[in-house]
Amino acid sequence: MSQHFTTQTLEPVSSENADVEQKKMLDAAHAALGFVPNMYANMVNVPGVLSTYLHGYAEFRQRSGFTPVEQEVIFLAISQHNGCRYCTAAHSMLADKVSGVPSPVLAAIWTNQPLPDPKLQALYAFTQELVSTNGKPSQEIGDAFLAAGYSDILVLQIVLAAAVKTLSNYTNHLCKTELDDKFAGYKI
Repeated sequence: MSQHFTTQTLEPVSSENADVEQKKMLDAAHAALGFVPNMYANMVNVPGVLSTYLHGYAEFRQRSGFTPVEQEVIFLAISQHNGCRYCTAAHSMLADKVSGVPSPVLAAIWTNQPLPDPKLQALYAFTQELVSTNGKPSQEIGDAFLAAGYSDILVLQIVLAAAVKTLSNYTNHLCKTELDDKFAGYKI
């Protein structure tokens, strides 16, 4: 198997070497989170990448209509499909410590087993199929998603989550983002 391309000259941006726009974004992240995630330090090399990510992420978190547990299931399904170890670890920590994802659900996601909650399983399966088929899930998976109690509008919310995770997952792959200490206990 060949190694994938990674950036050759991009380095994480810090407040010390940031330009004015980058520094403003990094300072805002630090104020909001208490630290600057390594992912942000890479994304801010192109401020539009980080600002688009942060805007879409906030929209999804605040207005998607999904519960925090469902949001983490979606983010984990996408990050796992994309093979992003950074985002899988970060969202696993959030799932466990912040969003209240039940341990058996998180364990099933980590081991690629069916989720013990049928509604969350339908959500997970739909999300993975949506991203693995480039937005063309099968009728069967779509029908199961709707039968589980989800609606058509929520499909577009998952598209938003996929767009946000594409920004972060691809940046992490291309920049070989190092896992932050806060997420290290969730490394898979």
